[in-house]
Amino acid sequence: MAQRRRQLKQLSGGMKGMIGKLIIAAIVLVICTFSLFASRSTIRSTTRTEVDLEELWQTAPSDGWKPSSSPRSDWPPPPSQTNGYLRVRCNGGLNQQRTAICNAVLAARILNATLVLPELDANSYWHDDSGFQGIYDVEHFIRTLRYDIRIVDSIPDIRKNGKSKKLKAVQMNPPRDAPISWYTSVALEKMKQHGAIYLTPFSHRLAEEIDNPEYQRLRCRVNYHALRFKPHIMELSNAIVSKLRAEGRFMAIHLRFEMDMLAFAGCFDIFNPKEQTELKAYREKNFAPKKLVYSERRAIGKCPLTPEEVGLILRAMGFDNSTRIYLAAGDLYGGERFMKPFRSLFPRLENHKTADTSGQLAKNTNGMLGSAVDYMVCLLADIFMPTYDGPSNFANNLLGHRLYYGFRTIIRPDRKALAPIFIDREKGQSAGFEEAVRRVMAQTSFGGPHKRITPESFYTNSWPECFCQMSAKNSAHKCPPENTMEILNSQLENEALNDLSAIQSNFTSAGDRR
Repeated sequence: MAQRRRQLKQLSGGMKGMIGKLIIAAIVLVICTFSLFASRSTIRSTTRTEVDLEELWQTAPSDGWKPSSSPRSDWPPPPSQTNGYLRVRCNGGLNQQRTAICNAVLAARILNATLVLPELDANSYWHDDSGFQGIYDVEHFIRTLRYDIRIVDSIPDIRKNGKSKKLKAVQMNPPRDAPISWYTSVALEKMKQHGAIYLTPFSHRLAEEIDNPEYQRLRCRVNYHALRFKPHIMELSNAIVSKLRAEGRFMAIHLRFEMDMLAFAGCFDIFNPKEQTELKAYREKNFAPKKLVYSERRAIGKCPLTPEEVGLILRAMGFDNSTRIYLAAGDLYGGERFMKPFRSLFPRLENHKTADTSGQLAKNTNGMLGSAVDYMVCLLADIFMPTYDGPSNFANNLLGHRLYYGFRTIIRPDRKALAPIFIDREKGQSAGFEEAVRRVMAQTSFGGPHKRITPESFYTNSWPECFCQMSAKNSAHKCPPENTMEILNSQLENEALNDLSAIQSNFTSAGDRR
């Protein structure tokens, strides 16, 4: 009997072990099946080769997100007594200066400083000395940021020993991408010593990635709300957009095929010997020495797309010769011989000069007016396509602005993935060319919300800091109350009343002493 019980016990244990193994096998089978299904789904999505053009003419899916740069936590108004005055000189072109202005406002908030209207370089390329007041709506700028910082036209005179005296700002050169700690220590100390500091040059002098969402939202308030072009620029831009829209939908393309960009990229071999010599001389004069091999640069997508390549991409995606295109571009290097293939594919082309019926742009050939108008038309276009969004401030700022403007469609060619396809075509291997291009383009993002990954700039993608969801599961993503601006206005009024009360108290005390 004892032996029989031992046998039954061993049989029971064996059955339990077998059942356990069967359960494990079943779980593994389920996991494998799910993985296979997921893998097939991924393969289906990654091998998608068609692009729905009708979808592209609409805004990209928002997934319930909407732009919002209002404060979502305690945001006290700027006090009447600040630590001093902040002057900045923004160098570079119009869009590099735009980024610098956003950083200047944030620096003023960090320092608790009064910002003097930013100075804009009389850019050596544009030869434009109109300054901040000539490009932007100053009253709108000051009014929009009244809850954030104090702004003045210039540093006021100070009275010392009964005499008026100019307060001189001490000049400082901030390190590139300086952390907040530099401003709260080095810059603040100098400001308290001298009463005013002058940061020059001021481009990319404040770190973009800051672990403070309220500071990042302030940047968005400056960029997308406070910085508005002067009324005559807005009117001209709207007139051009209305003219283009009168004939239907239109696409805007920033064709970055200019001398500076080609010289920077080191892409010389497609040009004739005279042009190559000119490009190399420009590079030696303006950029740091670096050995650049055209074939290597070309193979990894470091060369700007040629106008013909841009046209071939659009054709492969399904756009035909009836597509209306607005070109935002400087003088194309190499001239008409590079533009001709593009024009043959897409003859319905406009630029700010051909679309402007007022003649204003023809009279302002050297100013920033054309760049400002190009910016606004590209912002309002149904589709925007930058052909080289590497070190291009114009393209990068517009990508961020269109994202904030309601996820407006963007076509961003993946130059690295497209390069071998174009190289094969140049070698005569054209079979399957359009299908290969479509496959690459179908995998690109067309302007919806997406995670910012280095080296993508905050000014290119301010999601999620400057967006919110009405029904967010994460409390950090919830939209602020609709009366946020009323609350801020009330705080500002209370600050003013407190200042008035303090002044009256001081006046009364002085009277009592008398």
